[in-house]
Amino acid sequence: MAETILIVDDDPVQRRLLEAMVGRFGYDSLTADGGDAAIRLLGGPEAARIGAVILDLVMPDLDGLGVLARMRESGCRVPVIVQTAHGGIDNVVSAMRAGAADFVVKPVGPERLQVSLRNVLSHQALANEFQRLQHAREGTLGFKDIISRSARMQAVLRTAEKAAASSIPVLIEGESGVGKELIARAIHGSSERRSKPFVAVNCGAIPENLVESLLFGHEKGAFTGATERHIGKFAEADGGVLFLDEVGELPPAAQVKLLRAVQEGEIEPVGGRRPIKVDVRLISATNRNLTADVKSGRFREDLFYRLHVYPIAVPALSERLEDVPDLVRHFLARFSAEEGKRVQGISAEALRLLTTYSWPGNVRQLENAVFRAVVLAEGDVVGLAEFPQIAAQAEMPKNAAQTMPHPPVAAEMVPLAAAFPPAPQSLPEIGGEREGYLPLCDSNGDVRPLEEIETEVIRFALRHHRGQMSEVARKLRIGRSTLYRKLENLGFDEEKPITEMESVAAG
Repeated sequence: MAETILIVDDDPVQRRLLEAMVGRFGYDSLTADGGDAAIRLLGGPEAARIGAVILDLVMPDLDGLGVLARMRESGCRVPVIVQTAHGGIDNVVSAMRAGAADFVVKPVGPERLQVSLRNVLSHQALANEFQRLQHAREGTLGFKDIISRSARMQAVLRTAEKAAASSIPVLIEGESGVGKELIARAIHGSSERRSKPFVAVNCGAIPENLVESLLFGHEKGAFTGATERHIGKFAEADGGVLFLDEVGELPPAAQVKLLRAVQEGEIEPVGGRRPIKVDVRLISATNRNLTADVKSGRFREDLFYRLHVYPIAVPALSERLEDVPDLVRHFLARFSAEEGKRVQGISAEALRLLTTYSWPGNVRQLENAVFRAVVLAEGDVVGLAEFPQIAAQAEMPKNAAQTMPHPPVAAEMVPLAAAFPPAPQSLPEIGGEREGYLPLCDSNGDVRPLEEIETEVIRFALRHHRGQMSEVARKLRIGRSTLYRKLENLGFDEEKPITEMESVAAG
């Protein structure tokens, strides 16, 4: 899941040498034996993961300058390091004018190539970050500004892009920190309303007695302390987009007024004598399971169906770890510029750590970890020493597994307890030599269906963590919304006690 470097050279020996060097630097590699093959790769499904190109200038058929020309015509912005055995100044000038980012002479030394790769990747990340900041400031942030190579996330962005062409109400679902507001801003920036306001409101951060006033406004003298008229967020967003983050936290009284605003397209300020018409595109977001909230009566069913017209489920970062390298470079470029540091890259060991960590706090946690690393960094490369907390947390499950006593494992059995370190005040063992182990075969010796095994794992996790859903989801390394969906398919009811949860999960 490291950055991928495309190596283009007609000499197979040179390709193998470069491939070995790139691997030692901590990058993945793709190879092409000529210019035409390189253009096919840059225009194909592999293009999304190519971070830089090492390009030989002298090749039969389509040479290096021809590849640069084709890339410029197609709008491909992948940085290119040109290499050739002929280091004349004319070649350097021609390559740079054609769009090359750097130039090396064959045979290139490992240190020179590593510095060159680090520089072009850092420069590209900084250029992309500058463009994103400019688009955000202008209100034109689009889907191309969202950093992702994950197939799952790309499918989410395609779904969101379709919503941008309409005024349909959108509900963005996902764990805290996955980037729900970023997707909402991209919908706004790609829609016809991009020149109009984008107003964001965190419904979970508003005191209950101020929700109606903040959303719908109030008239002067409407209540004690209302010394002047306030127009409210709906009126502020008139003609544009109102983003209601954590909409599931709204109190019941505000839900009633929000329903009227969505249905009728009009609001009634606190203390107002007549309703006011507003033209607002509504985008909502939540990290709660609103379906369960509707069943429990915590959230109005009629409002839910008004907001849940076009749902978009954003996967957790643990479900798209291939996005971590690009996100790390993005945050490194931003924080290095903000902090006045000369950090240009990250070591292979540190990147390997970050791409194998589960990130329970999602992209927000990764952003904070990189910020801390930039502040701690003393050189131009951040390494494992700059991520002490992540390294310590990554070691905890390993250490716990080493110190935990296990009985001998029978054939065709998997120890479930190894996946779930003991929780505080864990339940006593029920007994039996098979307790805590998962049989992979049935009594006839056939492999059990995957659905049946998954059900048993969920049952074990629910009992082991006493029905604490956040902990269960974290240990299973799935999102809470995914866990709730699986339990709902099993007939699970959130209000049932743990003993009933187990029986339901057991089928």
